[in-house]
Amino acid sequence: MNNQQETLIVGADHAGYELKKEIIDHLTGIGYQVEDVGTNDGDSVDYPDYAAKVAGPVSARDYQRGILFCGSGTGMAIAANKFAGVRAASCNDRECARLSRAHNDANVLSIGARSVSVTAAKEIVDVWLTTDFEAGRHQKRVDKISSLEKRKG
Repeated sequence: MNNQQETLIVGADHAGYELKKEIIDHLTGIGYQVEDVGTNDGDSVDYPDYAAKVAGPVSARDYQRGILFCGSGTGMAIAANKFAGVRAASCNDRECARLSRAHNDANVLSIGARSVSVTAAKEIVDVWLTTDFEAGRHQKRVDKISSLEKRKG
């Protein structure tokens, strides 16, 4: 894995907190630097706040990629996609993770802690981190996604 240069920013709500801890241990174990923006316990919090803590810095290009954890993965992805330049994908299997990178150049991964095991989550993260964007015909589509950010209705 090309992980020596990259720092990943990660965040979770209360439902994703335990899985986030496991994945941070996995990531640091394979050489990634990790910026953990919380939450740091299982007390109830609002997932949009933590999606913003990851998506904001990715949007600002302070980080190339981020990973989010919540109960389903969906809420975090929806909130993260409100930020310009963020292409967040909710992926609870390896094939979705691969396609989100290869075809959509996803720069934020969201995982549902209530839907996947720790082992599956590690596999999803590994596939997502090691899959390159294929560009080619997919670049035009990613550009179209970016142009939607400028629309007003």
